[in-house]
This record gives sequence, C-alpha cells and structure tokens, in this order.
Amino acid sequence: MPKRYGAGELFGFDFSALPPERVRELSMVSHREMDCPFKPKISGNPQKCHKRGGVCSLRQYELEQGQVQSFGPLVTTCPSRFLDNNTVIAWVGEVLLGTKNPISISELPFLMGEIQQEEDQDAVGKIDRVLVHLEDGFLKWCALEMQAVYFSGKSMENDFKIMREWNGPGSPFPMVQRRPDFRSSGPKRLMPQLQTKVPTISRWGKKMAVVIDRAFWNSLGTMREVKDLSNSEIVWFVVKYEAINGHFALERDQLHFTTLSNAVEGLTGGTPISLERFELQIRARLP
Repeated sequence: MPKRYGAGELFGFDFSALPPERVRELSMVSHREMDCPFKPKISGNPQKCHKRGGVCSLRQYELEQGQVQSFGPLVTTCPSRFLDNNTVIAWVGEVLLGTKNPISISELPFLMGEIQQEEDQDAVGKIDRVLVHLEDGFLKWCALEMQAVYFSGKSMENDFKIMREWNGPGSPFPMVQRRPDFRSSGPKRLMPQLQTKVPTISRWGKKMAVVIDRAFWNSLGTMREVKDLSNSEIVWFVVKYEAINGHFALERDQLHFTTLSNAVEGLTGGTPISLERFELQIRARLP
C-alpha cells in the first residue's frame, strides 16, 4: 500500500476535492495570473500568488486497490498560508498586545551591517512581521515569525506532468517520493532566526511569536514550557486546518510558552539511533 506526499492545496483549493477538468486547468495556469486567497487585499485589490506552481501545502496519499485516498494533516509549505482570514494576526494580537486588530508591518530590518550605508541597504536581517498596537500614544508591539516547511525529494513538476493530462477518476497519485523536511525547516532555518533575534527582543522587554502548523509542532522534540506568559521569551501559536466545502480553513489549535533555551532543545531534539544501526548504514555506503 504505497504512501506518498503530494499537493494538499493548489491555489487555496483542496486538491483531493478537485474534479479532473479543474486539476488540468490549475496545473497549467501561471501563478502570476492567480489571486492568492490568503494575502490581505491592498486598496481592495487581491494580491497575486508568488509561489510557482501554487502548492500551498502538502498532504499524504495512499494507493490501495487502484483507489487514491488522502489522509493526515496538511503540511504548510507557503508562509502566506498563515495569513488566512487574518486568524493568526488577530490571535497573536489578542494574546500579546490586547487587541484583535493590530497593525501589521512586514519585513522590518533588524540586523545592521558594521558599516552603515544608505536606507535599508545595510539591513542584513529582517523580522517577518511586527504587530503594533497604539494605546494612548504608547507603542506596544511584538515580533512575529511564520515558519512553513520545506520538502526534500523529487520536484513537484513530476506530478504536474500527470495533472496536465488527468482525466480521473479521483485524484492522481503522486508520481515520485518526497517528504516534509522538518529538520531543515527547524534546526537549520527557524532556530538560527530565533537565536539571532530573541535575545535582543527579550532585552527590549518584548515577545517573539512563532506560528507553525500542527504537523511541524508534532515533529519537534520535547520542549519544556513555562507556565505564564510573563516568564516566556517565545510564544508558539500552533494552527490546524479543517476541510470545508472544497477548501481548508485555518483554525487556532495550541498555545505554548517557552524560553529560547527550551525552544532550542525542542528544535534540535531527537533520539539517536543505535551504534549497530549507524554502522550498518556506513557499511551500506561502502564500495
């Protein structure tokens, strides 16, 4: 019973619920022509998709007796997916700033080069978003990082070749092996961001909010938590997805308070394999 990861959502649509003609249509359209259903509108106008192929998330599929079935949670592969219906922004604002309608400022420069240059050219690091609440002239704010998941394995183009000629029935089974790369997304991408930014932000008396999905959170090692927001440096906002009428709605799931050191333990956590198993892998690679 083969199991593989394929597209969970295509341009915001539940891939497993798409009829064959819609699969063909969406697999051939340019992402630059498609509106992103999750990014906020600008002056009433929707923003275009920026992700080539339009795959918002991955999902597992299994092939049994010629039938393809989807199962398991969505794995977010595009950060814009977290902007769905302003749910995350309102949640973070409510918990950390006391408002459901914070002002959102994107990609604010944070790290500066040794030699100052003009404007933002000297910025060597940015925070994904800064949420702000102005209250009686007092500036309340928090930093927000939204971490999607990379995947390793064969390109999605292998699946698109099948989609462009798909006539059904049901959904096409993913043609090649791929998997969510939680190790690259966590220890290699998210952890350095937190180690660089959290110490300074914490010294300023502010909080770092991190948004990830349930699949990502479940992949992490055990992360010790603090009991109260006031003792935390990082607040984890974990989201989930619920299927509704051909789409998935992003919903609040879990809230976790940690310090930076606790977060590093969770991001790098894992159980080492046995010496015997490790050496078997060495022998398998020897000529």
